[in-house]
Amino acid sequence: MPSKSHNIYLTSVDSSGDNTPIMLTLIEMLNAYSGKTALFRPIIDSDQAVDPLIEFIRHRYPNNLPYEALYGCQSDQAHQLLASNQYDELLKIILAKYRALSEHFDQVLCVGSDYQNSDPIYQLEFNLDIANNLDCLLMPVIHGANRDEAQLQNQLAGLKHVLQENDCQVLAVVINGIDSLAIESLGYPIYCIPTDISLDRPSIANIAEALKAEVLSGDQHALNREVLHYKVAAMLVPDFLDYVEAGDLIITPGDRADIILASLLSYQSSNYPQIAGLLLTGHQAIPTQIQSLIAGLGEMPFPVLAVAGDTFSTALAVSQISGQLSWQDDRKIAKALGLIENHINLVELRLRLLSKVSHKMTPLMFEYELLQRAKAKKQHIVLPEGNEERILRAAEILLLRDVVEITLLGNETEIRQKIQSLGLKLDQVKIIDPLLSELRPIFAECYYQARKHKSIVYDTAFDLMADVSYFGTLMIHLGYADGMVSGAVHSTQHTIRPAFEIIKTKPDASIVSSVFFMCMEDEVLVYGDCAVNVNPSAEELAAIAISAADTAKMFNIEPRIAMLSYSTGDSGKGEAVDKVREAVAIAQGLRPDLKLEGPMQYDAAVDPEVAKTKLSASEVAGKATVFIFPDLNTGNNTYKAVQRSSGAVAVGPVLQGLNKPVNDLSRGCTVTDIVNTVIITAIQAQESHS
Repeated sequence: MPSKSHNIYLTSVDSSGDNTPIMLTLIEMLNAYSGKTALFRPIIDSDQAVDPLIEFIRHRYPNNLPYEALYGCQSDQAHQLLASNQYDELLKIILAKYRALSEHFDQVLCVGSDYQNSDPIYQLEFNLDIANNLDCLLMPVIHGANRDEAQLQNQLAGLKHVLQENDCQVLAVVINGIDSLAIESLGYPIYCIPTDISLDRPSIANIAEALKAEVLSGDQHALNREVLHYKVAAMLVPDFLDYVEAGDLIITPGDRADIILASLLSYQSSNYPQIAGLLLTGHQAIPTQIQSLIAGLGEMPFPVLAVAGDTFSTALAVSQISGQLSWQDDRKIAKALGLIENHINLVELRLRLLSKVSHKMTPLMFEYELLQRAKAKKQHIVLPEGNEERILRAAEILLLRDVVEITLLGNETEIRQKIQSLGLKLDQVKIIDPLLSELRPIFAECYYQARKHKSIVYDTAFDLMADVSYFGTLMIHLGYADGMVSGAVHSTQHTIRPAFEIIKTKPDASIVSSVFFMCMEDEVLVYGDCAVNVNPSAEELAAIAISAADTAKMFNIEPRIAMLSYSTGDSGKGEAVDKVREAVAIAQGLRPDLKLEGPMQYDAAVDPEVAKTKLSASEVAGKATVFIFPDLNTGNNTYKAVQRSSGAVAVGPVLQGLNKPVNDLSRGCTVTDIVNTVIITAIQAQESHS
């Protein structure tokens, strides 16, 4: 079971600032290390149809509990209780709902009431009292923007006094909006988080929601585009074009066909910056002829919104809209998480929070620990498929979260145009065109020297270096990158053949094989080999098992290896089961330190009750974590059957046995699959350097 600890109470000390990024980072950490985590708000505003923080978390981390279970009471009920001197009754209502919620979750993050005027239910001491009554560790947030050091030092001193007076248990204090502050020890950590102005910029979706605008075109990716400026277009087209900047939201009446067409053409033109979107005002519809013309061009390349208000009022309203995190905006969420994770010591926070450390590896723990390990010692990963949309979206998330350094391969002009057309933030990403790179002859010479015994001539080697898979592999081989991930549009053979030819196997590995990390509901299992070796011999099976055990250890999964077959123990006979018996004997002889047993049927490996019957004295049966299949047919079909029937997330294939990491993607991979594979590759690269 995940370890129990105090819950956290996050609250502002004053009335300014947005704690959503901090809230989100804490939820991510608690979900990873403590199990299922819920958000609880002691009091919500009765004037709002729904609480925005609760809705954010409900969408990002869905659960089956009703909305009413996630807050203590509404503000109008709280006011009535306070007016009738029933303060204790108010606390009892909040505590009862909090405890009821706690029964369904391993951890609860409480987020204090928003401050409004001088209302007593939104004051700091009220939140401190609730935190004490809920037995939570307190995490107060001071909003430090526009305050000098003396003001902040005075506020910290005052806060320390208030916390002592109220006998609060403090987890940490956060000062939001400053780079650093010289602080004497207060007995608990104080973290400073700098301002990132891009998080305050509104997206098209923020503006659409604030104005209740009609979305005429644009999917969610387009609506998540950041608005850097807004421009009112009330002039002739030549003058208008002189003022267009990248990231503009163009505000113009709906009947200005000339501005609409100029915006569309400027977006497509390499001579003009790309706007973020178009906001049409008034009751005027786009002229029918213009609608027909645009419809023939395909989907609009940027979002188009429409409002009924006049242009001046709309522009004034837009100028007052600030950026808000949306549960659908993965890019902004990644940027926010990256900012907070880089300035709050989550390891220190976790050690202060948890009363004991859980050794169980849940999928969330697995993914979260991988990301934190990759960030701790950043590696350089090359992505050969630089023009693929999923690769670019994954690269943006990885860079926003500051996980790895990335090089994309391909035609730089085409890739930059693709990045712009998708509205992604990849200005700093490195792009290399193998056809034009000065590295091409260097790589060709290296490949020629390594393969001339196979009758390869230099000209052939030079031609091969135009291939992104070969070029990326040579980058790793010669130390220009630490790892490679490909396969979103290329075959497995195209991705890994150069690695077999150049990088080759580790000295202690006789074979290159693969594993999948199978993220089940409450554990992570390792399946091998499900992607590379068709019909391995007994010696090869033993090597696969040993490599899989080492891979599991690398990713903090305790290896208990089940060598699978159609029979368990000594009961079966036949060539296939004899091969597995021989593999077990070889592996045990090579690595007597491993908990490795077989042959074993899958049910005996996973089910403790079956294990009691078939292998009662086994250290592996009933609790296996690493499963070695006798051939590719069995392994590939089994992992897909488990994935589809149980809803497990399969991460991989992860190649093992190479001197340096190269990993293959499925051509049906998602952006999340790519992100996870890059992170795993980065950790493999860390290990190869150690």
